[in-house]
Amino acid sequence: MGKYEIMYILVPTLEEEARKAEIEKLHGILTAQKCQVKEVREWGLREFAYPMKKLTKGYYVIIKVSAEPAGLNEFSRLAKLDNNVVRFLVTVDKD
Repeated sequence: MGKYEIMYILVPTLEEEARKAEIEKLHGILTAQKCQVKEVREWGLREFAYPMKKLTKGYYVIIKVSAEPAGLNEFSRLAKLDNNVVRFLVTVDKD
């Protein structure tokens, strides 16, 4: 398993309960694919440098995972289809 860092941005209009449910759903995608979520950091609501999908703010979450490429591919596929995810980025974790 490789070590990866995933940063994703959720729409700012989600209420706290809905946001927590969305975060759990996204992490559940990874755990269903036998990936391990090691660390979760919620940066919270932040302004964008430029508008994305007609939004000027987003709720940032960064997670560190141990995962196989197939698990990351499934996460990417489902995150692209999720209307609550503004944008996401998967990078290799050097730590």
